[in-house]
Amino acid sequence: MSDSLILVTGGSGFIAGHCILQLLERGYRVRTTVRSLAREARVRDVLARAGMTRGDALEFVAADLTRDDGWADTMAGVDAVLHVASPVRPGKVADESEVIGPARDGALRVLRAARDAGVRRVVLTSAFHAAGFGHPHSHDRFTEDDWSPINGPGVDAYGRSKILAERAAWDFVASGQGAPELVTLLPVAVIGPVLGAEISGSNRLIQRMLSGSLPAVPRLSIPIVDVRDVAAAHVAAIDAPDAAGQRILLASGEPAIPMSTIADMLRSHLGQSAAKVPTRRLPDLVVRI
Repeated sequence: MSDSLILVTGGSGFIAGHCILQLLERGYRVRTTVRSLAREARVRDVLARAGMTRGDALEFVAADLTRDDGWADTMAGVDAVLHVASPVRPGKVADESEVIGPARDGALRVLRAARDAGVRRVVLTSAFHAAGFGHPHSHDRFTEDDWSPINGPGVDAYGRSKILAERAAWDFVASGQGAPELVTLLPVAVIGPVLGAEISGSNRLIQRMLSGSLPAVPRLSIPIVDVRDVAAAHVAAIDAPDAAGQRILLASGEPAIPMSTIADMLRSHLGQSAAKVPTRRLPDLVVRI
């Protein structure tokens, strides 16, 4: 337990929200960024409904990843940063710069402000997209030494944003100039308890199964990790001595879970609420097409 001040960027986000809850529970003071302070009341309400303790130890500041304004004040007195905020727009987008720019430039903006404020360590939320996408099928074992090819098959704008943001962060730290210690965390598909009414990221797959909008289950397996474990890893990375300078993959104990198993688990645990979860299997040919 510590009363150090930790900055969490993007406090309205899914992973960031769980990080805030765990930090407060462990006795940290927390400052979090939102693009507008008009969002503070809603975010506080969501966190309170999720069981937030010590809400008086949480403060909000307005800061935008695309602007320099406010970052110096945001970093004042901060011991460590959990830089979680980044655009999440999977699939095709009309203008990739709208995803890549805030991710890469935002990471550098946070690192520069942290350096100028004398912040000790920055923990950056990257993604498995930065390590395990776009490789040939023969490449079936991934480690922290892997980097996804920027234009590899299946690498979309979101994937490129994660690759470029993380590479830029490591290059910044390697350049010296008093940069803070850096840890990057690369979670696989993050699933877990939703905070509030918004469904984001990999939880959309579960939503599609429950709503019946996924008519059949493809014969695919997905590597997943619980959002609470992802948050715990962020909190642990603040002080873990050996974490500095490391890329760390985050996944559950199983390499990947078949979608049919996920469907079975939903039916067995949720009963009638999972009545629309598909039981049919999607033919492999349809998946390939």
